[in-house]
Amino acid sequence: MAPTVTFGRDSEEKTKLPADRSGIDGECETPSVSSDGDDRGTWGNHMEFFLSCLGFAVGLGNVWRFPYLCYRNGGGAFLIPYVFFLVFAGVPMFFLELSFGQFAGTGPITIWRVAPMFKGVGFAMVMISFLVCIYYNVIISYILHYLFASFTSVLPWVTCNNDYNTADCVEGGHVKMAFEIYKCSKIGGDYFNGTCFNATMNATAAIMNETLQNTNFTRVSPTEEYWKHFVLQISDGIDDMGGISWSLTLCNLLGWVVVFFSLVKGVKSSGKVVYFTATFPYIVLFILLIRGLTLDGAMDGVFFYIKPDWSRLAHPKVWMDAAVQIFYSLGAAWGSLITMSSYNRFNNNCYRDALIISFSNCATSVFAGFVIFSVIGFMAHEIGVPVADVIDQGPGLAFVAYPEAVSLLPISPLWAILFFFMLFTLGLDSQFGMLEAVLSGLIDEFPTILRPIKSWVTLGICVLQFLLALPMVSQGGIYLLTMVDWYSAGVSLMIVAVTECLVLSWLYGCDRFYDNIKMMLGSYPSIWWKICWKVITPVVLLGILLFTMVNHTPVTYGKYEYPDWADSLGWLMAMASVVNIPIFAIIALVQAKGSFMERLRAVTQPTAEWGPALNRDRDLDLSEPELNEKGVPVINIVPTKDEEKVDLSKSMERISTV
Repeated sequence: MAPTVTFGRDSEEKTKLPADRSGIDGECETPSVSSDGDDRGTWGNHMEFFLSCLGFAVGLGNVWRFPYLCYRNGGGAFLIPYVFFLVFAGVPMFFLELSFGQFAGTGPITIWRVAPMFKGVGFAMVMISFLVCIYYNVIISYILHYLFASFTSVLPWVTCNNDYNTADCVEGGHVKMAFEIYKCSKIGGDYFNGTCFNATMNATAAIMNETLQNTNFTRVSPTEEYWKHFVLQISDGIDDMGGISWSLTLCNLLGWVVVFFSLVKGVKSSGKVVYFTATFPYIVLFILLIRGLTLDGAMDGVFFYIKPDWSRLAHPKVWMDAAVQIFYSLGAAWGSLITMSSYNRFNNNCYRDALIISFSNCATSVFAGFVIFSVIGFMAHEIGVPVADVIDQGPGLAFVAYPEAVSLLPISPLWAILFFFMLFTLGLDSQFGMLEAVLSGLIDEFPTILRPIKSWVTLGICVLQFLLALPMVSQGGIYLLTMVDWYSAGVSLMIVAVTECLVLSWLYGCDRFYDNIKMMLGSYPSIWWKICWKVITPVVLLGILLFTMVNHTPVTYGKYEYPDWADSLGWLMAMASVVNIPIFAIIALVQAKGSFMERLRAVTQPTAEWGPALNRDRDLDLSEPELNEKGVPVINIVPTKDEEKVDLSKSMERISTV
C-alpha cells in the first residue's frame, strides 16, 4: 500500500481515514468530516469564488490611482516596472495565499496552526482589515451621495449660484474666458472678442503676455466647491471636527445595510451578489470608453496617458511606485485571499486562478486608464487647458475632476449615474473581501461560541463599524479619514506580508508546502515558485518596506499639515496591528513546556490540528497511482491486512482526481 500523508506533530496518534471516494459504485460510505469545515460553507461553484477574488482585487485604486501613476511615471514606460513586480512579487504572493487558504480551509487566524508562534500575523491581518473597513465604507457613502444627486435633469455641481459657492467659483463652460477677462482687467485693459486691448498703452503682444502670465488668478470650479463645501462641509482642520453631516451618515448607513445583507449568510449570499457587482464595472467601463473616444480632445488625453518617457525608468521612485501599486492592488496580506480560498473545494485549481485573476486585475488597471484619460482629454480641450492641469488621483479624480468632465457631456446625468454606480460596485466587492476576512478570522478562531450566532456577529460588526465611522462623516471627518488611510495599512501591511512569506517559505518550508499543493492539484508546481517564495519575493517585499519607511512623510490633506499629535496617533494605530505579532509569539512561548529551545521548536512546528479542514482530505496518497492491465488507476479504498484492491475501471467517469 502506498504511503499516506498525515499532518502535525501528533499525526501518528490520529486515526487515518481514507480519501473521500463516496458514491463510487455505491460501495463506500462517506467518511466523517470535521465539524469546522462542514459548518463553514463553501462556494456554490467555482465562478462565485473567481468573481469574488476578481472583485476584491479590482477595486477603486484601479480606476482612480493607477492611471495617475502611469501618467506621472513615464506613461507607457511605467508598464515595464509594473509588469516586473507583478511577475516577481504580485503573482507569487497571490498564488501563495490562495494555496495556503485552500489547503487549510480555515480563516486567517486559525490557519496559523502551521506555526503557532506567528498566530499574531493572523490577528494583525484581521485588525488591518477591520480598520480599513471603517473608512472604506465612508468612501462608499461619498459615492452614494453623488449617485443619488445625479438623478436630476441638471447636475448640482455645474453651477455657481448655490448658497455654498464663493466669489472664486467659475462655471466650466466659461472658465477659459473668465480667466482671460480676469487677467486683462488686472492690467487695466478691455477684453473684446478674445483679445485684451489696453487703451492707454499700446503694449506689444509680448509685453501683454508676459504681464498676463505674472498675474494671479484663483479659479475654483463649481465641482470642487460642491465637494468641499456641500458634500464634506469641510472644517479648517482635524482640531475642528464640527457637526455631523446627516446626508453622509444616512448614505453610510445604507452602505452598511447593503454589506450586511450581502454577507449575512456568508459565501452563500455574497457568492450570488458578485455575479452582478464584479461584472457590472466592466460593462460600464466599456460603455464609457466608447463614449469617451468619440469626444473632441479624447486622443490628446489618451496620448498623454500612454506616451512613454523612458528617462523616468532611471528614477528609483518610479519602480517603487510600481511595486507598491501591484502589492496593494492584488490585496495580499489582508487575510481576504486566504479567507475566500478557504471556501474552495480542496482540489480546486488555485494555480490557474492566481494567474488569471492577477493578470486580469492589472489589465483592468490599464484599461481603466484609457477610460479616464479619454474623458479628461475632452475636459481639457473644452476649457482650453493642458491635460496635466486637470488630471488628479484618488478622491480628487473621483469627486472633482471626473464629475466635472462628465458635466460637459450631453445627457450628463446618465453618464454620472453610470460612473458612480460603477464606483459603488467596485467598492462593495473590496468591502466584502475585507469584512469577510474579519468575520471568518474571528468565527473560525472561536467556532463554538460564534458560529451558531454568525448572523448576529455579522450584524454586530457592521453596527460597530458604522458607529466608529461617525466622526468621519463630520465636518472634519475627511481629515480623520485621510489619517486612518495614511497609517492603517501602510508599513504595518508590509511587515505582515514579509513575515507571512518568510514563515511559509523558510520555517514551514517550501518542500512541505509543495507537498500540500500536490495534494490539491495532483502535481508539483514548477521550481520557479520556490525560487520566488524563498528569495525573490521576500527581497522585493523587504525593499518596498524599507523604501516606504525611509521615504515616509507625515500625513497631509492637500496643503493642510496635521499637528504632531495626529501624526503620533497615526503611528499608534499602525502599530496596533503589528504589535500582535510579538505579543502572541511571547504568549505561545510562555504556554509551551520544556526548555527554551524545546519551547521554540514546539511553537514553530505545525500543531496536530494543522492540515485540511475536512477529514476526507487529510489522508491523501502522494505517490503515482498503480494501473491495471487496461491502464486504469487502481486504488486501496479500505485498507485491510490483505490490501484488497477495488478495480475502478467501470467508474472512471465519476472520478475527478486521484
